Amino acid sequence: MAFELTDANFQENVLDKKGIAVVDFWAEWCGPCRMIGPVIEELSQEYDGKALVAKVDVDENSELSFKYGVRSIPTILILKDGEVVDKHVGVTTKQALVEKIEAQLAAA
Repeated sequence: MAFELTDANFQENVLDKKGIAVVDFWAEWCGPCRMIGPVIEELSQEYDGKALVAKVDVDENSELSFKYGVRSIPTILILKDGEVVDKHVGVTTKQALVEKIEAQLAAA
């Protein structure tokens, strides 16, 4: 299960930690978000111990959505050592996300 990030725990779990974080901004009512949800779950298992793969419910965490300029969902941010290094808006393939994650892990 992908880690649930909130306005309250984002600093501690993403910004204050070294490494790669893949953050999916989503909402329950969003069709495209439901399409990419299973991909995010698979990635969270495959990258366990290598990268944090997490989700942010935009309806419950408006502070984070505002801070990162999330206007369309799904929006997937890849952060490295707390800094945004990649961003994807909309549905994408698992392979495309794997390539983005692997590129950041290789550069680490």
